[in-house]
Formats: sequence, C-alpha cells, structure tokens
Amino acid sequence: MEYVEEMFMASDLTRTTAQHLPADAPGRHSHRLGVIAVVATFGGLLFGYDTGVINGALEPLKEDLQLTSFTEGLVVSILIFGAAIGALIGGRMSDRYGRRHNILVLAIIFMIGTLGCVLSPTWEILALFRFILGLAVGGASATVPVYLAEISPVERRGSVVSRNEVMIVCGQFAAFVINAVIFNIWGEHESVWRFMLLIAVAPAIVLFAGMLRMPESPRWLMSQDRHDEALAVLLQVRSPERARAELEEVQALAEEEKLAQTGGPADLSVKWIRRLIFIGVGLGVFQQATGINSVMYYGTQLLGDAGFSSNAAIVANTLNGLFSVLGVLTGIALINRIDRRKMLIGGFVLTTTFHLLVGLSAFLLPDGTAKAYFILVFVVLFVFSMQGTIGPLVWLMLSEIFPLKIRSFAIGICIFMLWIANAIVALVFPPLVAALGIAATFFIFAGLGVLALVFITTQVPETRGRSLEELEEQFRREYS
Repeated sequence: MEYVEEMFMASDLTRTTAQHLPADAPGRHSHRLGVIAVVATFGGLLFGYDTGVINGALEPLKEDLQLTSFTEGLVVSILIFGAAIGALIGGRMSDRYGRRHNILVLAIIFMIGTLGCVLSPTWEILALFRFILGLAVGGASATVPVYLAEISPVERRGSVVSRNEVMIVCGQFAAFVINAVIFNIWGEHESVWRFMLLIAVAPAIVLFAGMLRMPESPRWLMSQDRHDEALAVLLQVRSPERARAELEEVQALAEEEKLAQTGGPADLSVKWIRRLIFIGVGLGVFQQATGINSVMYYGTQLLGDAGFSSNAAIVANTLNGLFSVLGVLTGIALINRIDRRKMLIGGFVLTTTFHLLVGLSAFLLPDGTAKAYFILVFVVLFVFSMQGTIGPLVWLMLSEIFPLKIRSFAIGICIFMLWIANAIVALVFPPLVAALGIAATFFIFAGLGVLALVFITTQVPETRGRSLEELEEQFRREYS
C-alpha cells in the first residue's frame, strides 16, 4: 500500500533539536494534542477505508453494473490516478490556504465523492466520483501528516505522525471487516455494495465536525507572519514556557522550509541529482511492483479465484487487513534497529519467495480446499512481510537521500511516480488474472522482485547513521 506515506517524510523537514528547548511539562495541553491527533487522523482512516472498501464491494458491483475485467480495473484504478493528482494539488493548496482549511475542504470532497459513488447508476458515473474521491485521498496523504508534524513537539513528532499510518491500515482493515459483515447479512441484494461505500460518510462527517474545533498549524501561521495566532496555538498544545521558546524555533523552521522549496526542474541538468531522483523513483516503483495493492484492492476476488466461496472469500480477506496492521506495527518497531539496505533486501527476498509460493500453489495443486488455504496463507505472509519492511522503508529512505535544497521537488516526483505505478498495477491486475491466471500473474510479480533486488544491491546507498551532507558528498563524487 501507499501509505507510510508520510510518516517519516513529513517529520524529516521539520526535524530540529529538542535539546535546545525547555522540556514540555505535562498538563491539559498534552490532552489537547492527543485530541487533535485523533481528529486529524480520521483523514488517514478515510484514506484507508476508501482504498480498501472496493475490495469487498467489487463482486456485487460487477454484477450490478455489468463490469468487464477492463472496466473493473478502471473503476478501481481511477481513484489512484485521482490520488496522484490530489497529492500534487493538495500540498500546494495547504501551503496557500492552511493545513486546517485544506483538511476541512477534503472532508467535504470525501462526502461528495462517497455519496456520488453510492448513487451512481452506471459504471461511468461511478468512475467519475471515484476519481473525485481519489483527489481527496491524495490530498489527505499530502496534508494530514504535515499538519500532525507541524503541531507536535519535536520529541513526540515521530509517534504522533506515525498514528496516521496506523489509521490508514486500520481503515483498510475496518473496510474488510465491514464488507464481510454486510455481505454475509445482505449479500443477496444486488445493491449491497452501495451500503459498503456509504459507511465512509460517517468518518468524513466526524473529520469535518472535529476539524472545525481544531487550531491551524502554528508553522503555517508563522509562514504567513501571523505570529500572535501562532503563539496562541502553541499555548494550546505546549506548556507556556515551551510555547514561547518554540515560537522562535518555528520561525527558523519556516526559513528552512523556504530553502527546501528552492529546487526545481533546472536541477535535473545536474548528473548526480538525476541519479538520486532515479534511485528515488526506482524505490517507489518497485515498492508498488510487489503487487501489494493488487491484494488490498482485489483480495476478495483473488481468494474467490483460489477456490473460496463468495462468503468465505470476503471473510478470509479480513486476514489480509489484520496482518497489514500487524506488519506496519512491526515495521515501525524495527525500522531504526536494522540497516536500511539489509532490511530492504530482506523484505524483497521474503515477498519474492511468497510470490513464488502463491504461484506454485496455484499452478501445481488441484482445485479444492487445500489449494485455497495454501494460497491464503502465502498471500497473508506476503502482506505481513511487505508492510513490515518495504512499505515503511521506502518512505523513510526517500526522506533521507535528498539534500534539503531539492527535497520537496524530488520527493514530489517520486511520490507522483509511485502513485502512477500503484494505479497501473490496479488497472492491469484484473485483465492479467483473467488472461493468464493466478500462477502466471504472481510469477510476474516474482520476476519484478528479482529486478528490484538487482536494483537495490547495485544502486541504493545505505542511509542509516549517515548525514545528508555525507550522502550528498558521496553522490557528488561518484556521479558528477
């Protein structure tokens, strides 16, 4: 999945030294920060639910709207194409109008997109509103982590921002569970998929109503020279002494942000910068080439093709959501304890192995219960391995390899290409399985995994424990 999207990246640009600031004494402001984090991460929950709900809704939707394998892929992937555009637009809009304002607008778009999907009479109208929903998903991916990073004290920033990633995978898990419950109760109704999609209106309302009472980012207020308002916000979420001391720190960070935004297309003429962006794009594309989102979007259909009944497949698919959550929590716990390259290589070895095992199970085993359960086990292990290693690592490494001057520009390119790769996988997976079957499709994923291992071992540097200056010097020396 696309997700850890920003848990490290958003905090990296805002990194500072907590030792220069007075300790933040406990008090009511800590509770206030917790409430803000809970409300804002409903954006992550919506991100997860809206990308995951199609998994269980697709089978009844196909029958109701007469989808082919191509239009099935189009209806699923168009949300991701919309998200790619939404991520680009969302960042710029939040810089211009404010993080809080942007989240409020996104909540409204979530509601409009969801209701439009629910009421769609044809697949063409559904695709249009899925695209609109994608704009909100992409906008949330670009705005919510930044808002959390900017309103959190530096010593708690990582834990607060990481809640958004956890909420994304929890949103997908919730979608899988709700799909299973609704389908097993009302599965005989041809419009049951509409009720699955309708559930997303509730968290969108909570997000909108909650953000009406939340403050704006103090860092954004400082960038607009609204110093008194920034201090008032800091006093809500810090002790008074810490708030006043941090006001100067926020001003310095705003200046640092301006430096980070000076890079642009002209920098592509520099050979070592092109090489860095090539590495970043490669990491993002190969992350999606694992096919993780083919499982998160089409897991129920995949398990149905493996031999489960419709009811059993939608229930079994909840295991993919559960192990996705467990994988992310494991990855967060391990990510700073193991060298990046070792963990990345280990992750691709595991995912490629499970691709092969899924393919071999589908190819060699006779149709029946045993085949279905073997495929389920290997798919679940693939999801856990991916979410515990490659998922968070790619986003962390993107935040570490780019010098400050080009970071916003370079990461923007990498994120856009990652979303596009995600969308392409979502688009081609149904016709690929229809034409070649499960075995051949997962053998293709395994082949891409081998290419990823070659790419990592020959191109990707180790970033753990190395400063940005050291990495920049290495690339200037080797690739200039």
